[in-house]
Amino acid sequence: MNDFLKEPRFSGIKPFDSKVWLSSPTMHGEEQKWVDKAIQTNWVSTVGENIDIVENMVAEKVGRKYAVALSSGTAALHLAIKLCGEKLYGQPQIGHGTLMGKKVFCSDITFGATVNPVCYEGGIPVFIDTETDTWNMDPVALKKAFEIYPDVKLIVMAHLYGTPGKMEEICAIADAHDALIVEDAAESFGSAYKGIQTGRFGHVSILSGNGNKIVTGSSGGFFLCDNGEDANKVRKWSTQSREDSTWYQHEELGYNYRMSNIIAGILRGQIPYLEEHIEQKREIYKRYQNGLKDLPVKMNP
Repeated sequence: MNDFLKEPRFSGIKPFDSKVWLSSPTMHGEEQKWVDKAIQTNWVSTVGENIDIVENMVAEKVGRKYAVALSSGTAALHLAIKLCGEKLYGQPQIGHGTLMGKKVFCSDITFGATVNPVCYEGGIPVFIDTETDTWNMDPVALKKAFEIYPDVKLIVMAHLYGTPGKMEEICAIADAHDALIVEDAAESFGSAYKGIQTGRFGHVSILSGNGNKIVTGSSGGFFLCDNGEDANKVRKWSTQSREDSTWYQHEELGYNYRMSNIIAGILRGQIPYLEEHIEQKREIYKRYQNGLKDLPVKMNP
């Protein structure tokens, strides 16, 4: 840092006294109330009122019929991709993923969690170029990719930094090739494309409650869909695939992916402030945009 400041270009610039965090959480106090209630009523496991309420809150906000609260956005992506893999290719053999050897089109600029679950399920990511308008998956490149790999049936795309991708074009291309879309809306909760909330465009979609997201539970995520059977399947997988019996019976692979009622309590207090947080982000963007206007740099859209 000291060598950096020795350059003449930065003469007179004083470093910040403390670290500027990239995206620190904003708490309001109501989060504590719902966490305390969960503890006081002894509902501290992966069932409870907070979970039921935040699932309804998220589904209503996005405009989907079902939301399943999970331990993280990555867990939600994994089960979304696994679900689509089974729809496309059937149940895998023991020890194999649902996408074994299958190519999957993925966003090429995104956090690793968008792509890792493809590999969990044995798939082969094929990265689709990004376009400059939104910094998201380029429909032109996606169309070209289908010319090269016409057998691909799954697309995993992310809305980078909260800016929606060109979903009308992407969905049209997917439909033309009978391909399913897993929509990673982890960074875009509250964003809309042509008046429609992100998270509604994919055949299934996900949200994240990680500590750096627009609303946070410190962790947590959501699987979203409009099919009750799909929601129930993901709910079952996320609770170790335990069968509905009086003893422990498991007939398929399961995961410990359910959200805790404590995490849901934090989210229950956060979600009512979603629009306020978005407006705060817009103001930060405008401040940077104005402060950097005389420099040869381009802002994310």
